[in-house]
Amino acid sequence: MWFKNLTLYRFNKPFSVDVDTLEDALSNFNFTPCSSQDVSKLGFSPAFGKLGQTLVHSANGNHLLCITKEEKLLPSQVIKEALEEKVAVIEEQESRKVTKKEKDGLKDEIIMTLLPRAFSRRSQVRALIMPALELILVDSSSATKAEELLALLRKALGSLPIVPVTYTRPIEDSLTEWLVKNVVPAAFEAQDEAELKSISDEGGIVRFKQQELFEEEVLAHIENSKQVHKLALHFGQSVAFVMQSDASLKRLKFSEEFRASNDEIGNEDPLARLDADFALMCGELEALLKAVIEAFGGIEEHA
Repeated sequence: MWFKNLTLYRFNKPFSVDVDTLEDALSNFNFTPCSSQDVSKLGFSPAFGKLGQTLVHSANGNHLLCITKEEKLLPSQVIKEALEEKVAVIEEQESRKVTKKEKDGLKDEIIMTLLPRAFSRRSQVRALIMPALELILVDSSSATKAEELLALLRKALGSLPIVPVTYTRPIEDSLTEWLVKNVVPAAFEAQDEAELKSISDEGGIVRFKQQELFEEEVLAHIENSKQVHKLALHFGQSVAFVMQSDASLKRLKFSEEFRASNDEIGNEDPLARLDADFALMCGELEALLKAVIEAFGGIEEHA
């Protein structure tokens, strides 16, 4: 349940859908497993997984939701070999070349034949709607998977007026300045990992790990026209993450001490513990995002 990545989107207008309406809307697109002839299926599933009953879990005005995707695994090499065998048989029996259109049709037939015997793989992606911040956070490092979730949510609600988050000042400008001046906003502490990219298209990329970032070795690359595009940061004593120039936050890791804040609740009631952890996570994410927004000069409203 603890988010590991944040791909950020902002609302163009206030999100005013109440919890019951949201639950009803998502229920029209419930996840159902693949049938024997389905290549993939996508739908909303309980926000808290097997322990949950509802598609939406809310706390302090924030809404958690989840999509499940099931995909049939059909190795391309298996399809290719089966197709080659069929084509070879036809060409030998009929003494002619099989056309591309025929090959496409044969390929579809092969896929339909193999689907009932194919293995399935399921994956889940969660999102957090935070109306107070006018943001949607998708727990995915993949923009494609994030868009997949948002497209289904848009379909369920009829409309979803959002755009990717951008800041008033380019992130790479701020991250670079922090290293050059050895001054990071008070809410954060720079760690030992960064990625620098050349300003020119022909230039290179330099990655540092377990490296003191304020040393001359790193700063020399900045002097040679490179900018910081990724920087590992720590927010207070609670969250470590990598700030990216595309405004996403990757590899979030909540500290053990922070996650232990709800230990007095115990685990006798797993659902109660999940609810408490969710509220704890939301509160810290709100504080983190407010600090990030302030550090980069505010969200650009007309991006």
